[in-house]
Amino acid sequence: MAFVMMMGCYDDGDKMRLDDYLTNRCDDGRISLAEAKVTRQLAEAAIAITRLIRVSGIETDLGAETGGANSDGDDQKALDVMAEEIIIEHLQNTAAAYVLSEEQDAPIALSSDEAADAASSQDQHMMVAIDPLDGSSNIAVNVTVGTIFSIMPCTNGPMPCRGRDQLAAGFFAYGPQTTLILAFARDTAPQCFVLDERDGQFVAMDDLVRIPDHSNEYAINAAYAAHWFSPVKSWMAEVLAGKEGAYSKSFRMRWVGSMVADAWRIFRRGGVFLYPGDHRKGYENGRLRLVYEANPISFLTEKAGGRAVNGSDRILDLLPEDLHQRTALIFGSAAEVDHLIAFHRNE
Repeated sequence: MAFVMMMGCYDDGDKMRLDDYLTNRCDDGRISLAEAKVTRQLAEAAIAITRLIRVSGIETDLGAETGGANSDGDDQKALDVMAEEIIIEHLQNTAAAYVLSEEQDAPIALSSDEAADAASSQDQHMMVAIDPLDGSSNIAVNVTVGTIFSIMPCTNGPMPCRGRDQLAAGFFAYGPQTTLILAFARDTAPQCFVLDERDGQFVAMDDLVRIPDHSNEYAINAAYAAHWFSPVKSWMAEVLAGKEGAYSKSFRMRWVGSMVADAWRIFRRGGVFLYPGDHRKGYENGRLRLVYEANPISFLTEKAGGRAVNGSDRILDLLPEDLHQRTALIFGSAAEVDHLIAFHRNE
């Protein structure tokens, strides 16, 4: 199933395709041709990953452990490895000079002619940070998984920038549908797309994304409630008090266990997601990766009018000190996140 590049416009009533979206942004100067090509290649990679997932358990068990481990020592699943290989292959002939992967200890250099030309011209020299398969522990139980990506400038070798300086970010969610949410630095809001598998095209969904300021849904792994720091415990106590509590409304908990699935729901209808630090050894500063997960999700969240913090500090202001730096992450509807910020700052 090939991802066919469509450069033309469509009649009224036809869905805007990803290529239209990228072409329009090139034409109005919001993105470069190099950024557009990297994004197209990521979309092609996502289509290939979609095809793999559709045959998991038929041709091979993609949830099986490979015997290898990622940079964190976690057991790798077959699809972790395959997804990373597919993405790297598709980025080979682009202006991306490096791929930073959650699965690898060190950056992966891409020696393509386009990357070399970008380095010696006015074109943007870039690198791409990826979580090739977020939620891979859910492959075997048919729960949504995804690919998270960040496109960053490459001005000082493979050193990641602050999240606010990302060129673009997005993620693909592989569920009943394969979907994409994407935003560039000069966009005012993200755009959602869904893959039409009949012709291998991503088509736009609805209007630009806006996370409602208020919500009555939250996502957190309550199994670790005994280990939470006091600001999260205090917030949760008020939430669980329902209509009789400080918020005077009832809340619903939604927790999938794949961040891309929980994030997609929040971008579509609002809510707040919490993966806080806690008292467990190794979890004190949070567990999600700043470069591969928190920064791209936070970039999308702020573009959509939401908030994204580590408790008290804005995620996009943090300067990564290490490729695999950990952070707590709270993001979503602005009013709910503001309540959480207040609890953390009053601690």
